[in-house]
Amino acid sequence: MKVNEHIAQRNKTLFSFEILPPLKGVGIQSIYKTLDPLMEFKPPFINVTYHRSEFIFRKTADGEFEKKIVRKRPGTAGICAAIMTKYNIDAVPHLICGGFSIDETEDVLIELDFLGINNVLLLRGDKMKSEEVFTSQNDGHKNATELVKQANRMNKGIYLEEELNNAMPTDFCIGVAGYPEKHYEAPDMNSDLIYLKEKVDAGAHYIVTQMFFDNKKYFEFVKSCRNAGITVPIIPGLKPITTKKQITNLPKIFNVEIPKDLLKEFEKCDNENDFKKVGIEWSINQCKELIKENVPVIHYYTMSNSESVKNIVEKLA
Repeated sequence: MKVNEHIAQRNKTLFSFEILPPLKGVGIQSIYKTLDPLMEFKPPFINVTYHRSEFIFRKTADGEFEKKIVRKRPGTAGICAAIMTKYNIDAVPHLICGGFSIDETEDVLIELDFLGINNVLLLRGDKMKSEEVFTSQNDGHKNATELVKQANRMNKGIYLEEELNNAMPTDFCIGVAGYPEKHYEAPDMNSDLIYLKEKVDAGAHYIVTQMFFDNKKYFEFVKSCRNAGITVPIIPGLKPITTKKQITNLPKIFNVEIPKDLLKEFEKCDNENDFKKVGIEWSINQCKELIKENVPVIHYYTMSNSESVKNIVEKLA
């Protein structure tokens, strides 16, 4: 089934989970180890992130340095196929602009279609660590709207080779990202909403948000989206804070704000176990309020560590 079909058929708030591909060289069992404890909650779908290549410099035998492209977490499509086979649930691969030409993007979408994967989350993706600003591949998409347009054209049977006759249309349910606290590159919230509406108008079927720790920001975001004419489902994304280091790292990496009340609770913590307990309790309360408001799905960013997420969802299911 497609994500929008799961949402349409639900009779309560659903729980979905997002995982990272393992580092290169690590086997598929690491994925199962993360997901096995979460299967009791009957997630309708699992998201699998995609990580673009990075440039690294390696020293050669003659003492020189060569520039090499490396992808540390490959295998998104294969992991999705394995998840669907093992657990008999739907998988949602992420697909990004960075590192792909439009021809390569078409090939990936064809492969996903052949695998029976009819859900995708389409993102621009982050810049490489070596870049000051995001740079697309030559003949690649510059933003997620262009990527959505290509997938939507394929859903209509329109491929890059226009002379193809009777081309089979794909049937992708297309998700995109939304930012309750604004994308870090957007000049203001209004501009960000304009970009988001462009993605929806281009063919996106639903939105999943960046993590947030203040539900008011999500509710205000949904209201602003509706006022802007965005009518598709908006899935809240959550990530429990489980370590002291995340208090600093998460806001810096994801451009999110930690509420003052939560920070005050963290100030009372004496050790990492206390931090984890506070983060879990805060997330449980967030979820209870979201469920009360009948959100369609709560999407958990597990970062491939399911313990805390399991502790949260078992208090809600």
